[in-house]
Amino acid sequence: MNTKTKQLLYWLPRVLSILFALFISLLALDVFGEGYSFWETMVALFMHLIPTFIIVAAILIAWRWERVGAALFFALALTYLIMTDGRMWTIPTPLFLFGLLFLVSWRVTLKSR
Repeated sequence: MNTKTKQLLYWLPRVLSILFALFISLLALDVFGEGYSFWETMVALFMHLIPTFIIVAAILIAWRWERVGAALFFALALTYLIMTDGRMWTIPTPLFLFGLLFLVSWRVTLKSR
């Protein structure tokens, strides 16, 4: 496998998962239109950003330990599917994809050693 492909497989899951975390963060902005007081808005914003914090933690772990990060992303996808009784696939599908990409990245890195 050439160097460009290895670099792509290294950076693709990282960049895509960061973009996904940013996208999920945008969904938290709906609290500003609810008419809450300042502190109520801050609490609501924090609560809406909890999924982002979890995804960022998974990214940080996956950045260093790709195999563990892949397992975390798979677990997050499965947890979300269980919580929604399998009705919502828009959030867990990218999480599953990131897990798969981190797993492929780990395998490529392992074979190149």
